[in-house]
Amino acid sequence: MIAAHPAGQAFDAMADTYDDDFTQSHIGQAQRSVIMQDAFRIFHGRRRLLELNCGTGEDALRFAENGWRVLALDVSERMIACARVRRESIGTTENPQFRQVATEDLREVAGEFDGVFSNFSGLNCVRDLAPVAVALENKTTPGSSLLLCLSTRVCLWETAWYLLHGKPAKAFRRWTGRHQAMLQGMPVDVYYPTLSTLRSAFLPYFKLRSVRAIGLFVPPSYVESWVRKHPLLLRIFVRLDMVFSRLPLLRTLGDHMLLHLEKTGEVG
Repeated sequence: MIAAHPAGQAFDAMADTYDDDFTQSHIGQAQRSVIMQDAFRIFHGRRRLLELNCGTGEDALRFAENGWRVLALDVSERMIACARVRRESIGTTENPQFRQVATEDLREVAGEFDGVFSNFSGLNCVRDLAPVAVALENKTTPGSSLLLCLSTRVCLWETAWYLLHGKPAKAFRRWTGRHQAMLQGMPVDVYYPTLSTLRSAFLPYFKLRSVRAIGLFVPPSYVESWVRKHPLLLRIFVRLDMVFSRLPLLRTLGDHMLLHLEKTGEVG
């Protein structure tokens, strides 16, 4: 067991209900579907994937079912336990592999990978991503792709939703770049880097290839109860996201942004 980690402790408390609350939600499925379509395209032809912040293993299991060898990491002991139970329920014990490792401790991970994946804001719990970039440079083969999904600093949906509900503090909570969230009653520092900051953090080892918004029209997960009452609107939002999510002026204004980076082969 690793030393106590604020995010790990918070997600331990959320693990047993995480799939019901988010993974299987209408919004969670809509956002994940877009991300996984890009992941299957970008990682095509690559065989060994490293997943950061894997949660209950939803994405790692999907990769494994489609032929990838996956090492999936998460800081939460309970999330890893849930992921292993899910893996065993489908009759396998070897792939994906699940380990409790904090993103800040990637140096502890052995092996070499030709793709790295991180979904749904796990990296927003890391204050400084530059050391993560160095660690990933040491763990990846030439030309490796990184596909990273992070929460944005400005989410149009969030700002509008909370302003309409008379909660300006929540409407602008991301805008300063840092917010102390309360997860299951536990304080967790969450960071919201800009696209420019992220690009700089991963240079010179990784070059940014593309960015798209995830949840530009599809709302954040806390709007789930409203979405369930308006399924036609969700289908319309999904289609609008497909049309507008890659536009330069909009791609960083969704609930998340999906970054595709490629290893350059340069050294610092």
